[in-house]
Amino acid sequence: MGIENFIRDALHQPNDLIAYYVGRELAELYPDKSIVEGQTYYFDLDAFVRAEKCAVIADKSVFHQVKTDWEGIGKKQKHRVENSWLNVLWNGQLFDVLLITWTHDCYRRRHHWVIAEDQQFANAFVAAVCEWSFEVRAEIVVYQDGYFQKNKDLFKSIKSATFDNLILPESLKLEIQTDFEQFFSSRDVYDQYGIPWKRGALFIGPPGNGKTHTLKALINKLGKPCIYVRSFKADYGTEQENMAEVFKRARMTTPCLVVLEDLDSMIDDKNRAFFLNELDGFETNTGVVVLATTNHPEKLDTAILDRPSRFDRKYHFNLPSESERLAYVDSWSARLKTELRLSAKGKDDVVRQTDGFSFAYMKELFVASMVQWMSSGGKTTMDEIITAQVRMLRSQSNLKKIKTKKEKKGKDQKQ
Repeated sequence: MGIENFIRDALHQPNDLIAYYVGRELAELYPDKSIVEGQTYYFDLDAFVRAEKCAVIADKSVFHQVKTDWEGIGKKQKHRVENSWLNVLWNGQLFDVLLITWTHDCYRRRHHWVIAEDQQFANAFVAAVCEWSFEVRAEIVVYQDGYFQKNKDLFKSIKSATFDNLILPESLKLEIQTDFEQFFSSRDVYDQYGIPWKRGALFIGPPGNGKTHTLKALINKLGKPCIYVRSFKADYGTEQENMAEVFKRARMTTPCLVVLEDLDSMIDDKNRAFFLNELDGFETNTGVVVLATTNHPEKLDTAILDRPSRFDRKYHFNLPSESERLAYVDSWSARLKTELRLSAKGKDDVVRQTDGFSFAYMKELFVASMVQWMSSGGKTTMDEIITAQVRMLRSQSNLKKIKTKKEKKGKDQKQ
């Protein structure tokens, strides 16, 4: 049998037979060579080639199937080999790599076979590709849709986030930074006293009050590898299987951070027990820090919320106080061009009128006011515009109810 129709003939086999069929046929074609078979997304040969870690030439006698994904306007298209027979040059040796992709157990999987002169060399090549793909270089590992991907845009966003440009109570900022810096520098102490060196922390509070910014600033400051989980849901595979994959990778990467945003939307009655077992660790979670956020702690089971060994640190992000709103207004106004800046009285008025606003609402207030100022052609002062915008935002949200209750309380006290 030649190799011209090798992949076609393999894919004609029943799914459960393809891997066996390929292995047997290769053994007959190359009785004097070593063949190493595997299937893992860490064998990212495409990226290894793009990084010029090896050279590849497609065998022209075999159809070379490449999948091209469009990533959006202005972004480079991504190319991934689906099925191919490749001649590879690595460390001065020329050998073959066969790639075949098929659907198995509802997953689209790409299998590889390395055909080399000896098994030690073939194993070394597989290890080199997987280890290089596993490393994180100026990226953040994001888990979404059932697989890991390296996200450079999120990495840039995290690198720009610091505690210096974060407006929170100073005591909270200091506590968060100190807590995790001490944790990562104290492994010897934990080992000395037989305490598991792992941690879970929960950031709690209504949306728009700095939880995500704090997460990014903390990741940036600690400088540890990070797995950023956006969802455990996927078209293929169960949420439990995906949870297992995340924690498996975390244990392979320690010390590291696992970030779970909006935890209450990820955990339900079906997957809660499995999630708790992963937190507790059928296998050791040494060096794994789980950072989770929630806007709705009341939706979390008490087994997650109240058991100290799972999330032993809880940080509350409340609506900004008057002094924090003033700091936010000062910061925003200082960044604006002179004609857009608020007067001293305008700042005081905004701070007084925005009781009950989150930082997200404060940002929306400034952005909307700037747009309105430009629409007016600069004929109306920013002080006047922003006051009107406060009233409009209150009328469009439940902030009006919050204010009314406070006013009513003040009125009752006067009576």
